[in-house]
Amino acid sequence: MKPTRQAPRWGIAHIYASYNNTIIHITDITGTVTIALSSGGQVVKSDRMESSPTAAMVAAKKVAEIAIEKGINAIHVKIKAPGGHNGPNNPGPGAQAAIRALSRMGMRIGIIEDVTPLPHDGCRKKGGRRGRRV
Repeated sequence: MKPTRQAPRWGIAHIYASYNNTIIHITDITGTVTIALSSGGQVVKSDRMESSPTAAMVAAKKVAEIAIEKGINAIHVKIKAPGGHNGPNNPGPGAQAAIRALSRMGMRIGIIEDVTPLPHDGCRKKGGRRGRRV
């Protein structure tokens, strides 16, 4: 008898990857109910390691185990960098490692989307008239 493949139960993985930390947050498909949440800071001791790919992988594994236990086996991924007016627009080193770890845990990955906030010319940037002098 063939093993029957169960229908995918979708969730959303919100990955916030800055240069200081990586936060992985899995919600249901509406995005309102939290299923699992972990960050790089929860799995390593030193502050400088929080944003590392290794910490992101361990945090993603932890989150994936909880999500699979609760019946989620497929996810859409939303990656967010700090962005805004003063933050960098490219995600930190933990983002790619986290996605890889989630897929290795056996979760199906649907859409990968970048949801970094981009300013539409609001407030003035810091640095003064002549910019930041180094």
